[in-house]
Amino acid sequence: MKYNRIEFLGSYVDNLSMSETISEIEKAIENGNQIHHVVVNAGKIVSLQKDQALKESVNSADIINADGQAIVWAAKLLGTPLRERVAGIDLFTNLLKVADQKKYKVYLLGAKQEVLEKVKTNISNTYHNDIVAGSANGYFDEAQEKLIIEDIVSCEPQMLFVAMTSPKKELFLHRNKELLKNVNFIMGVGGSFDVLSGNIKRAPVWLQKIGMEWFFRLIQDPRRMWKRYLYGNLNFILLVLNKTRSSKNK
Repeated sequence: MKYNRIEFLGSYVDNLSMSETISEIEKAIENGNQIHHVVVNAGKIVSLQKDQALKESVNSADIINADGQAIVWAAKLLGTPLRERVAGIDLFTNLLKVADQKKYKVYLLGAKQEVLEKVKTNISNTYHNDIVAGSANGYFDEAQEKLIIEDIVSCEPQMLFVAMTSPKKELFLHRNKELLKNVNFIMGVGGSFDVLSGNIKRAPVWLQKIGMEWFFRLIQDPRRMWKRYLYGNLNFILLVLNKTRSSKNK
């Protein structure tokens, strides 16, 4: 099922609010179905212009949310306004609350082991102790991937959160979707484990609202992030401008 899906610069975005997204996920769990979830931001939209595997993995997802404020602004400019931004980390933390309330189990995959342990501790301290059915860090090779999948399945979680970089997390979920069919909700959460562990600070809400969360992240780790944001943001702006020009010329 596609949820008010709009075309967007070679990809798609589902026009869902946060509450609507959570409602659809809860329905899937209650009915024993699966939702493969993905978010798109400016950088990912730029990447999938040339990465066909990433594009396929994103566009085949059951729900595609707008993670970045830039996506919301661009969609409005292109004549296809969205209800709101549904940031991946906010959806992740909201779903942890749902899991706590309804006694669902989650599996955490990704990040370094020390980061993962901090996340597990913080979740257990905030919610009931057995909310985390299982976990594994993100440092495994192709030969170990089968064992990771087997462990996830054996833990019988309702939700799987994969904290890896893009496109690694998208490709992992796409190729293993069928093997994970009994997990009702599968989602890539990028660097959310670093935030939940306390290793990285989240931007203040006012910065998030004006679309400058990326800048807050940049100043925390400029060496690693400057090229990604400079290249990604500039190319995203060019994509939007080219699209608006072509639309006017039709």
